[in-house]
Amino acid sequence: MPAYAIVRATITDAERFKDYVAGTPALLEKYGARFLARGGDVVTMEGEEENRRIVLIEYPSKQKALEFYHSDEYAVLLKIMQESGTRDFILVEGI
Repeated sequence: MPAYAIVRATITDAERFKDYVAGTPALLEKYGARFLARGGDVVTMEGEEENRRIVLIEYPSKQKALEFYHSDEYAVLLKIMQESGTRDFILVEGI
């Protein structure tokens, strides 16, 4: 069953964030994941206005998503992310 990451990020250091953006595609591919949305235009249809960067990632399974997130390779990228902004990273199983 697929799993999906919903990420809502506020970037405070755009230059540093470029390193994170450059490093994530190949690592996601290694875990069988792919971007469904990556920082595109956001339109708030209901609720509070959303001004954060929104990213949607599809993983082949919850297990693969957890392996990705807890991998040594991602730890390096996660540090870069934490240095360049703040975010919510939510994982939900698909149907």
